[in-house]
Amino acid sequence: MPFAIIALDKPNAQALRAALKPAHLDYLTARQHMMLAGGALLDADGQPIGGLIVVDTDDPQAARAFASEDPFNSGQLFASVEVMPWRQAFFDKKRTR
Repeated sequence: MPFAIIALDKPNAQALRAALKPAHLDYLTARQHMMLAGGALLDADGQPIGGLIVVDTDDPQAARAFASEDPFNSGQLFASVEVMPWRQAFFDKKRTR
């Protein structure tokens, strides 16, 4: 069962996010084979305030390691990080279950 990683930034952390973004993207690109989906969570003005990644693994430890080793997390951007099992029911505008 895949895992969803939901992370929310600390308040007023736009400068830190910008500084860490190149390393974060390099990290994700090197591990894109593990990801089903990923992207920024946005506020009402369209500004990033966190992220959502769905990791294709059955191993909760691997999902937690994926989250903890992300430069956004190790760089102290996030106020909170949740790693939860995820069951796909719809994908690409189609019901899968």
